[in-house]
Amino acid sequence: MASLAAIGLMSGTSYDGIDVALIETDGEKIGRLGPTGYRPYSDRERDRLRHAMAAASHLTDRNERPKLLAEVEELVTDMHAEAVEAFLAANGMTPGEVGVVGFHGQTVLHRPDRAFSLQLGNGPALAARLGIAVVYDFRAADIAAGGQGAPMVPIFHRAMVRMLRRPHPVAVLNLGGVANITFIDGDTLIAFDTGPGNALLDDFVRLRSGQPQDDEGRAAAAGRVDADAVTRVLAHEFFSRPPPKSLDRNAFRHWVAEEGKLVDKSTQDGAATLTAITAAAVAHAMKILPRAPLSFITAGGGTRNPTLMAMLVERLAPARVDTAHAVGWSADSLEAQAFAYLAVRTLRNLPITFPSTTGVPQPQTGGVIAR
Repeated sequence: MASLAAIGLMSGTSYDGIDVALIETDGEKIGRLGPTGYRPYSDRERDRLRHAMAAASHLTDRNERPKLLAEVEELVTDMHAEAVEAFLAANGMTPGEVGVVGFHGQTVLHRPDRAFSLQLGNGPALAARLGIAVVYDFRAADIAAGGQGAPMVPIFHRAMVRMLRRPHPVAVLNLGGVANITFIDGDTLIAFDTGPGNALLDDFVRLRSGQPQDDEGRAAAAGRVDADAVTRVLAHEFFSRPPPKSLDRNAFRHWVAEEGKLVDKSTQDGAATLTAITAAAVAHAMKILPRAPLSFITAGGGTRNPTLMAMLVERLAPARVDTAHAVGWSADSLEAQAFAYLAVRTLRNLPITFPSTTGVPQPQTGGVIAR
């Protein structure tokens, strides 16, 4: 199959906005990384998503759409359509120049222990509005086959690492709302969630100060890390459990709040301790890998937090820690690029998840195609 121009869309567990990215690929090799874009969520839109996440926490049927979730799904679809339309206009492109759109949707609940993961977004409606084929609902087939449904992008990480010249093993670390790692050593591919990423820190800072996140890690930099609290949090059995394993953005909310004694801490000390928990969880994950990575490539919103990055450099030494930007990748759009890649793999009926990444019994195709 010849390479296709594919657009990927990603709104992650931090739900700050929609990343848009164009790549050219045949579903195996990456031919070109094209332009990227971003459509931020307004405060009102973020509030609607926050309410949808709360409403979804009680669902037992992923096809169920109570009134609020139905309304938010329509909103999510419209926002993603606007993001693509603006991206095409900004880059002087027409829908006919795009072969497929990879539409992840907005995750409102991910509970692999209940074989449940829900991403809001109407793929057929998006395809009809854009006039472009859309691949959506990427996680469902993996979960139905017995996998965790996450992480989804390791096969893309491996394709990207193969374009670099650096000794293996290499780890790609995504610092989103949840942090996850992809370990690449030749053909060996292992992936799992390491623990909280930005989500708990963002929520803590928002509740304390009204700010959506700890901008540039300033609050954490001004605070004191409670090392005992970090140790107590990492005593949770999840951190020592071998992969596959994945998390919802709220999975450790109560555990971290109680073991970290956040209610007794200042905003600065709480931010410092939460940031240290993210870094310590990544370092702890090295104990369950076959061998220590020689280098890390970090992506996601956490790369814009110098305090978190400094903690990672210290805890992961002597391994080299680079941002995606430093190696010529897009730190912000890497996951959007990944879902463009996965969409093309879906069109080619190639597997997108694997026993060593999600725990699915055998390599699994996935995604639903709306033309």
